[in-house]
Amino acid sequence: MTSPTTRLENLWVARTPLTDPPPSSGEHRRTPFDNIGRAIAWPLAVVLVLHRVFVLALNGSVTDDFTTVYSAVRRAIEGVPVYNEIYHHVDPHYLYNPGATLLLTPLGWLTDVDAARTAFIIANAAAVIGALALLTRMFGYSLRSFVWPTAITVAFLTESVRNTLIFSNINGILLLALVGFLSLLLSGRGWSAGLLIGLAILIKPQFAPLLFLPAVKLDWRTVFGGIIVPVGFNLAAWPLVPGASDYLGRLVPYLGEVRDYANSSLSGAAVYFGMPPVLETAIWLLFAAIVAVGVLVLLRWRYTDPLLWATTTSGLLLAGVFFLSSLGQMYYSMMLFPMMFTVLQRTSVFHTWPAWLAAYLFLTPDSFNSARQVDLSRWLDFFHPTIGWAMMLTVVTSCALVWWREESLDSQHDRFQTDQRHRVAEASDA
Repeated sequence: MTSPTTRLENLWVARTPLTDPPPSSGEHRRTPFDNIGRAIAWPLAVVLVLHRVFVLALNGSVTDDFTTVYSAVRRAIEGVPVYNEIYHHVDPHYLYNPGATLLLTPLGWLTDVDAARTAFIIANAAAVIGALALLTRMFGYSLRSFVWPTAITVAFLTESVRNTLIFSNINGILLLALVGFLSLLLSGRGWSAGLLIGLAILIKPQFAPLLFLPAVKLDWRTVFGGIIVPVGFNLAAWPLVPGASDYLGRLVPYLGEVRDYANSSLSGAAVYFGMPPVLETAIWLLFAAIVAVGVLVLLRWRYTDPLLWATTTSGLLLAGVFFLSSLGQMYYSMMLFPMMFTVLQRTSVFHTWPAWLAAYLFLTPDSFNSARQVDLSRWLDFFHPTIGWAMMLTVVTSCALVWWREESLDSQHDRFQTDQRHRVAEASDA
């Protein structure tokens, strides 16, 4: 009797991989361009990291995510209700659940807020660099190749990394958790993968759709870990975090509102422009269908091309969350870095120019404000990541459909060749 896993593999699996097999364990690729590539990329990478951390980030800006979090965990330590803010103000608010508050409490142990913020900025910058190193190794390249310093250079040029450091938020650490989850999942270490994705979900529930990756391969250890970690932390935090019940009574209703500032999601654009609800719903359903089709078609390569499948599917799911949820902020886009690394493979959505145009739109730090086309430039300045995410969803699903179509044509050609050989053999026997 065949097992459920075997039946699942036989139901919807591509016949051949789209990419080259990864190098054997312990081997990592080098390229003919490594010497000149490193000579160019490492100085740029080092200078950019130092500038982003010790100039832009330490200078800070009006938006200060760290102080919001630090003040909340200090309230928790001092026994003051955590969720006591006035939520109709547009100041950054503390939005984490009680379990995440418990996890982040060590931030409040440092009584010097400037020292704590500096350490947090450096930790996030190091996490981004570490995530890029892990991605370089996952895709089969040596850290002594030009790939790693080039990735650092490009990453620290993006709005995502710049503003993560300037606003002093936790996205760099979350990127490292995401990449670690993908690496552990692909290497079969289910419990560890579940722990990491569970911690990411605890801090930002937008990572929850990634539990689809282990679930579709019947990896219940990872799924269980991804669920039990946030649930367990919140159960433990409820009696420990002062005013934890206010999270449901005061904060959750606020989270249910769609804000019209610093919100690049479809819902944010709809509120900003006063879009008719029928039109917003139609667009939402269209792009939800695009995401669903892409995710289902990509399933064909979950066994024959696990790295391409996992990174591309995770990128599609996360871009879908950014675009379709009630809140999408541009610096979330760094979570699409794993999908962008597929450019190093033989097949990738990033072998097409529309994918790079989309990446420019959701990663660029450029401003589109113009003194001539005031309204158009202001709208584009607010919502170019929205356009980029929508393009990315369309590109990924289109590429998946093209790959499926090409595979079907190759399969038909193979069957035709086989039939021809059989006819020739039968004719010769006669």
